[in-house]
Amino acid sequence: MDTKESKTAQEEYQHLKEVRMPEDFEHPEPDEGQPEAKQSPQNLHWVLLVAALIAGAILIFTLVWP
Repeated sequence: MDTKESKTAQEEYQHLKEVRMPEDFEHPEPDEGQPEAKQSPQNLHWVLLVAALIAGAILIFTLVWP
C-alpha cells in the first residue's frame, strides 16, 4: 500500500501520461506486474461442468420428488 501523500512532479507526469493514453483494445496485453493475468484458467471448464451437473441433479430431484 502506498502511504505517500503527494506525488513528485515526475510521478504526476507519468500518471497523467498513462491516463491520457487510449487503451488498445485490438491488442490487449496483460500487465507485467500480474503474472496471473497471463495464465489461462486450466481447469475452469471442469468446474463449470461439475457445477452444471450439480445444478441439473438438484433440478431433477426437486421435480421428481416434490
